[in-house]
Amino acid sequence: MSSPRYQRILLKLSGEALMGDGKFGIAPATLDAIADQVHAAWSLGVEIGIVVGGGNIFRGVAGSARGMDRASADYMGMLATVMNALALQDALEKRGAKTRVQSAIEMQELAEPYIRRRAVRHLEKGRVVIFGAGTGNPYFTTDTAAALRAMEINAQVIMKATKVDGVYTADPKKDPTATRYDQLTYIDVLQKGLQVMDSTAISLCMDHKLPILVFDMTDPTNIVRAIRGDRIGTIVSAKPD
Repeated sequence: MSSPRYQRILLKLSGEALMGDGKFGIAPATLDAIADQVHAAWSLGVEIGIVVGGGNIFRGVAGSARGMDRASADYMGMLATVMNALALQDALEKRGAKTRVQSAIEMQELAEPYIRRRAVRHLEKGRVVIFGAGTGNPYFTTDTAAALRAMEINAQVIMKATKVDGVYTADPKKDPTATRYDQLTYIDVLQKGLQVMDSTAISLCMDHKLPILVFDMTDPTNIVRAIRGDRIGTIVSAKPD
């Protein structure tokens, strides 16, 4: 196997990715499949940070739309991400990976508080660091948290794992004529309104020239292939290669 192209990555997982074919919560088989992929990547010696969403349990935006106070709803969503982080930690450690969960909201009995220098030190020691509770602030998504954490730990790329094999001109499940992009610039994403990450996250990545790789995580080999530098999914960067 060729040596990894990336030595330090930030993997972004949506909460919905943990549901599998269900409508709520965590599907054990799906959690196991994700943990297998992450463990395989970790076994290559790659330093891995993970930001996980909470949409499988509670989405702050959805709660706000139903009349809840937006800040309160967002804090509930942050707690959901911590639940997912703990589930992922358990699955990874059962496979032999060394992990730490760091939370942007202090909860000492469950996770370390997020401290950038400590997170970097964990990565240097070969531990997978799972970041919970988003940014710790309401009104920001876990996409923005992923961009922020990636820059803070000096990740070389954000790898956004999805259920489709890249970014399309339209939803390929609804529009059979939709075509997949191999490469995009940050400006393309913003101007075309493509659903890669939210505009705040894209702008942060653009300002710091941090590439984003969007790929299909349902293929059990794809995280390792992406780390190895194989051409999969869609890459978003300052300019095409």
